[in-house]
Amino acid sequence: MPKSKPAKINFEKYRKMLLEKRKRIIGDVEQLEKQSLLNSQRDASGDLSDYSLHMADAGSDAAERETMLGLASAQQKMVDKIDRALERIEQGTYGRCELCGCQIEPERLDALPEANTCIKCMRKYNL
Repeated sequence: MPKSKPAKINFEKYRKMLLEKRKRIIGDVEQLEKQSLLNSQRDASGDLSDYSLHMADAGSDAAERETMLGLASAQQKMVDKIDRALERIEQGTYGRCELCGCQIEPERLDALPEANTCIKCMRKYNL
């Protein structure tokens, strides 16, 4: 395939899709952070007495917070990918595979507007 500028990519369509996805993910991250970080161990357990938590309950709460933070971290990585895709739109390089330079399939961009590689390179390099 020639490495010319994509002719049929509707940049505004993908910009809107990316911005909507970014907004949704940031809302999810904020909710996860709120659930995991703003709740004290006592609030999370529902125990409002002055007695300390049982060690097993404290461990479960810590594991749940760690899981929530891991999910928030993964979501933040997705926001970073979206931000890079928005930068590519601004630069006029959106829709081009960053590895081979070919146009990324419109179906792929419809499913994953943050995609930066074509299907062939994704499969070739196990991305």
